[in-house]
Amino acid sequence: MDISSELKDFKTRIDPHIAAYFDTAIAEARKEDSLVEEALIAVKELALAGGKRLRPAFMHRAYLAAGGDDEERILKTSVSVELLHLFLLVHDDIIDRDDTRHGLPTLHRKYAEIGKKHFDIGDTDHFGVSIAIIMGDMLMAFGNDIIFRSGFPEDRVFRALSKLQSVVSYTVIGQGRDIYMEYKKSATEEEILRMYRNKTAKYTVEGPMHLGAALAGSPEDTLQKFSAYGVPIGVAFQIRDDILGIFGSEEKLGKPVGSDIEEGKLTLLVSRALEKGSRAEERELRRILSVGEGLSGEDIDRFRDIIRGTGSLGYAEDMMRRLVDEGRSALRLIGGGFGEEHSAFFLGVADYLAAREQ
Repeated sequence: MDISSELKDFKTRIDPHIAAYFDTAIAEARKEDSLVEEALIAVKELALAGGKRLRPAFMHRAYLAAGGDDEERILKTSVSVELLHLFLLVHDDIIDRDDTRHGLPTLHRKYAEIGKKHFDIGDTDHFGVSIAIIMGDMLMAFGNDIIFRSGFPEDRVFRALSKLQSVVSYTVIGQGRDIYMEYKKSATEEEILRMYRNKTAKYTVEGPMHLGAALAGSPEDTLQKFSAYGVPIGVAFQIRDDILGIFGSEEKLGKPVGSDIEEGKLTLLVSRALEKGSRAEERELRRILSVGEGLSGEDIDRFRDIIRGTGSLGYAEDMMRRLVDEGRSALRLIGGGFGEEHSAFFLGVADYLAAREQ
């Protein structure tokens, strides 16, 4: 199975539903407030500018693998988890002080610039952040609304909505730990991997799969089978994300390479390099991580050299491959329970995530 083509095809199928939901929301907002209408237009543009639609793809596929048979309904309902993703991205961009997303200005930066044009105040950055926060909140409400109005049996809707709140709660736990480690400037490998499980794995892979399976009416033991696959694959996804954040292509990523360094993030790569590097290398890493907005190309090159030289890059890549193998093995143990086509998708997407370049 060509996973890249499968995901592209899925994106082609779901994007019109994403656009249609925003069009309805924009039309409703137009009746009440032009500011919210304009902000929703900006959010729609951001939503459709990029993204692989991995989360709705996992939700959609898990529903079918669990025996669900209303494909059109689950396709429309899977928009919910993409809007949840966008809600978290909008807020995450604020936390990380990112300026671009999918090649466009992040929402808080866009509105900071709008503030400069319209208001005679010095601190338009706060205006931008304020608008982005409330629009993120609205996206979370949209995600819930889509499931609530999905038309699936009420008990399944209730269960899926409960799962959705759990996904958000775990993501907040992981995000909180990430922020804490960034300011503390130290973290163990165990802390980092636990943060990856909560912040990324549960909302990128496991959570969407649980939502799909819940709407299919699956028992809890089926959801646990999805977890055995989804959690290690999700952690591997985050490790790959960390690698791309340092060694990837800005053109493919749609945001500046080195932003994780500029933000002083303590990733698995950094933790390992600090542990295995010489005192001089440790001092240099900490210096570069503290530079912030003044980060230069030379700083990034030096940072990359230390990550490679300490064996941190190889260590992270090895762990990523082991986690992918763990997820694949868990899926094989289930046997044909999900059907050959669906199992092929899950196995293929595991390899795709570990090899992706964006």
